[in-house]
Parts: sequence; structure tokens; C-alpha cells
Amino acid sequence: MAREKTRDEKLFAAAVLRRSFELSGDEQRQGFKFVYDGVLRDLGLTDDDVVAFLAGHALEVDAAIGRRHG
Repeated sequence: MAREKTRDEKLFAAAVLRRSFELSGDEQRQGFKFVYDGVLRDLGLTDDDVVAFLAGHALEVDAAIGRRHG
């Protein structure tokens, strides 16, 4: 049986998803909303939780999706 993820792990996963869709452009916005809302519900998070997490962890999230700053 897999261990349960920590809140930070859940937030990181949701932040990566959110950031990936932000960078993909408007053409996927409808699909993003559907998927993202389901992920938030399943993880017991809110979009405000994810936005707050991103504010403090943007570099790590962007690194996870292969985006470089500079």
C-alpha cells in the first residue's frame, strides 16, 4: 500500500499542474478547469492554497516542469 502524500507534496503536485496549464495558453483552458477542479477536490485543496504555495515555491515548480528562470 502506498503511503499517503504530505500536504506539501499534494500542493506541489497541484502547483505543477496549474503552472503547466498556465504556460500552455488559452486553447486548453476548458480542459484545464475540468481536470484541475477534480485534482483539487481529490487532494482536499483549494485554488487559493495552490496560489499561496506557488508564491513561495515558484522556482521549484518551474524547475519540475523544465522551465528555467533568468
